[in-house]
Amino acid sequence: MAASNYSLKVNRDLLDPNFESYRLSLDAIPTYNVELDAAVEEVKLKDSQYTLEHMRAFGMYNYLHLDPWYEDSVLFVDCKGRVLSLTVTLDTALGKPREVYNITTESSQCEDRLCASLSLTSATWVALSDGAGRLYLLRTGKRGDSSHVKWETLFSEDMGEPFTILHSISHVKDKLHTMELLLLRIQKDPQETKGSGYSVSLEWITVTKRGQEKKYEVKKRRVLRGKSVPHYAALEPQGKGMMLASEKPFVFTHVDGLPVEQPGPEPMEVEKTDPIYFWQQTAEDITLCVRMPEGFIKEEVQFRLMADNISIGVQGFAALLEGQLYASVDPEASTWIIKNDKSLEVTLQKRSEGPMWPELVMGDRRGEYVMNDEQAALIHERLTFLTSEDLNGNPDKDKPPCNSQELEDCDGFPEDSFSLTHFDGDSLKPTQVVNLGSHQYLFTVDVNPSDMPCLCLRHDVDALVWQPRPDQPSNMWEHIATFNALGYVQASKRDKKFATCAPNFSYASLCECLRRSFIYRQPSPVETVLFNRKQGRQIGQVAKQQVASLDSDKPILGFRATNERLYILTSSHLFVLKVNNN
Repeated sequence: MAASNYSLKVNRDLLDPNFESYRLSLDAIPTYNVELDAAVEEVKLKDSQYTLEHMRAFGMYNYLHLDPWYEDSVLFVDCKGRVLSLTVTLDTALGKPREVYNITTESSQCEDRLCASLSLTSATWVALSDGAGRLYLLRTGKRGDSSHVKWETLFSEDMGEPFTILHSISHVKDKLHTMELLLLRIQKDPQETKGSGYSVSLEWITVTKRGQEKKYEVKKRRVLRGKSVPHYAALEPQGKGMMLASEKPFVFTHVDGLPVEQPGPEPMEVEKTDPIYFWQQTAEDITLCVRMPEGFIKEEVQFRLMADNISIGVQGFAALLEGQLYASVDPEASTWIIKNDKSLEVTLQKRSEGPMWPELVMGDRRGEYVMNDEQAALIHERLTFLTSEDLNGNPDKDKPPCNSQELEDCDGFPEDSFSLTHFDGDSLKPTQVVNLGSHQYLFTVDVNPSDMPCLCLRHDVDALVWQPRPDQPSNMWEHIATFNALGYVQASKRDKKFATCAPNFSYASLCECLRRSFIYRQPSPVETVLFNRKQGRQIGQVAKQQVASLDSDKPILGFRATNERLYILTSSHLFVLKVNNN
């Protein structure tokens, strides 16, 4: 199964080209806190854990966990190995976090111990790691403030080297209860002789229990390896595949301890088939020419065009060209005619003039792009200095030099381009790959617990939230929300540690390593009349920025957001900021 390249399709209705800036609001944010009985122990990295990947995986770990199934319920693990839960209903009467589970093993004796990690698998199950290599699967019953049931251990097994849990899911089919987990490790790699000496390992584990069987058992273990800690890693709701966003590629290397046969190098010569269609474009329209079967007549042509889809065929045959267009067109302004009784020529009117399309139909490689004379002349002119007899080694000599010292941090993009990949659970091969290029990863957020987690990426200056849709191969990542200018704003925060947003996208928030957090609200109508003096127009909406400073000198260890509140965890206190009043 060959992986096809895929492009993220931006929903332009969710963009605001007229957005100006955030306005600083001095409105106080009500802040409450709970003093913890025992400290949250930040596990310090040891001398042997010196690489950048160790810091990304474990040094920047978020110790606070938000329960997506129960509103305003957060969990964390303290230094005594207690899993503590706090559900907030009334901010002015915060109770003490209550103990729901206690890790009894002597994990502190492990030399390479990591922080304990938690993953909310379902509304009644939780996966827990003690940081020393032991995995627990716990039946919690219904969680939340009204429930005071202690969690029950139904699976406990040593999984080898210490790990953290990235993601977990639970599903039932034919009375077979299955839980799937993703574990992250940084391991010494003897084959890594030129780099740090370490590689990144992801292990996908399947644990099952059928019907009346007494216990849960590991059914399958799959291992992926790569050279960078993934920014995003999540399993599909039914365990049919997984998605991974990372700066370096990952490949499956082992299944149940046996090595996976890696594909050999592709042959140098590949049989080339003639294209079935040719196309060219201008800033306003696209001209498409499709080869038709010999002897066809006009009445046999089956042509269907919608704003985002096209289908061309001949009666009695399978469609010659069918699929989702790269961008929207105007069906009423588009036409088709028969040329020389051999082909069908289609003119498509672009709905958005200007942007050039890199492909016509998403994922279709059976056509050939033909450049018109004007475009060819323009490219030739730009490349003349490379091919002319008079070598011009400095084509920009007439332009003022760029002073890199004048650039701000937020003007730059990550040096490493990274990709978003979908892996099939059966073949363990990538099926779709998105080259994200300079679209910097910002954060991951759970919007709907029944769906995969969303990921937020920087696009130009904005921050766009993408919802994975594994059941829709033609639109596998859907643009569902935008935070205006947040991509630019967050890049200027040098001390940024965590970022997140509310599940209803009413605000996004960043926090620094110490004390301060920044809240960026979506534009809302203003109560008074405001005018933009430069443009001479009335302003109807304003996006507010607020800054909250904690009364604490302890480092921030955890940071989570709900629709109404922002939760910030330090080693000694849990702070609750009332952001919205619903």
